[in-house]
Amino acid sequence: MAVHFISSESVSEGHPDKLADQISDGVLDACLAVDPTSRVAVETAVKSNLVLVAGELTTRARPDISGIIAETIERIGYTDAAFEDSFACAPGNLQILTALVRQSPDIAQGVDGEGLDEQGAGDQGMMYGYACNETPELMPVSIAMAHRLTLGTTQARRTGLIRGLRPDSKSMVTIGYEDGRPRAVSTVVISVQHDPDVDIENELRAALMQHVVLPALPPDLDGDKVRFLVNPTGKFVRGGAFADAGVTGRKIIVDTYGGVGRHGGGAFSGKDPSKVDRSAAYAMRWVAKHVVASGAAARCEVQIAYAIGVAQPVSIMVETFGTENADPNKIAKVISELFDLRPAAIVRDLDLRRPIYGKTAKYGHFGRQDPDFTWEQTPRATAMASALGLS
Repeated sequence: MAVHFISSESVSEGHPDKLADQISDGVLDACLAVDPTSRVAVETAVKSNLVLVAGELTTRARPDISGIIAETIERIGYTDAAFEDSFACAPGNLQILTALVRQSPDIAQGVDGEGLDEQGAGDQGMMYGYACNETPELMPVSIAMAHRLTLGTTQARRTGLIRGLRPDSKSMVTIGYEDGRPRAVSTVVISVQHDPDVDIENELRAALMQHVVLPALPPDLDGDKVRFLVNPTGKFVRGGAFADAGVTGRKIIVDTYGGVGRHGGGAFSGKDPSKVDRSAAYAMRWVAKHVVASGAAARCEVQIAYAIGVAQPVSIMVETFGTENADPNKIAKVISELFDLRPAAIVRDLDLRRPIYGKTAKYGHFGRQDPDFTWEQTPRATAMASALGLS
């Protein structure tokens, strides 16, 4: 019996890196809402009451950067006067620096074409997509549960279900596997920012266990011997950008598959869909999910690579880890027949020029049941199954 363990982590929307991601995607959405052809590549850094927004904008829109920052902070919940000792980045108390210029013409010439063959990739690089049949959303169970925990802390805070919670939280879940299948939850770690007067031992830990942790345990996995670590260091009053700096794109494994599937290295937030770091990674999730949803494999990872300014991919790789129910070479051939993976075709087929990205910047870009997340839909699964001779 082969036994191994996999751990995945998640962070809440109040984590400083996620604050930075949400500001960057807020700028992107503001541009796309006015000009769907906007070219945006925006990075944000936050520390205490300083916010730096830098990058490239080529757009007819005139985004209100200060307003986007203030709205993001307020929506997350860092506005209460009680946060003065833990988070200085509140509206009215901000130092905002911007360094925004137009997209380099050297890059623009490779992506300005109108046709499917004329619009090339916005950069070189490789992107990965992954899917597996461990959960209904076809995600690894470790990252799916980790996201449920951090989302659960946010919901408990917003509804008042648990007293004294603040916006910053983190989780990590370890799953035990036997012969390649998840069998048991091994360890759950959750750390939640809180008010100074909260009784951690007698109040906070018990409430988090009752309302957040236990409801997130998958019913089909063994949970009898779970090691629970709830606020293991004890006090967690200072959080957000006061306790740590935040930078766009620093949580790419949280954003994707929790370390189970590989990652090409490119971040998503703040980038318009002409950047294949984002759009092709979404397309690869779309393709991999179709493979699993069609019954062609229990696990699938797809890699694609592009050269800057070139529409056709340099390479496509399909890996099914020995779980396939059809010839892997035939799976790859059917993918090429069903999916047009030129950048402009991806943007067209997934309808990516919409202001939908702010909500992708928290609790993962994949595995979400939201109609705007078109890359999570599998309308071609039946056609794939039929082409592979699967019932």
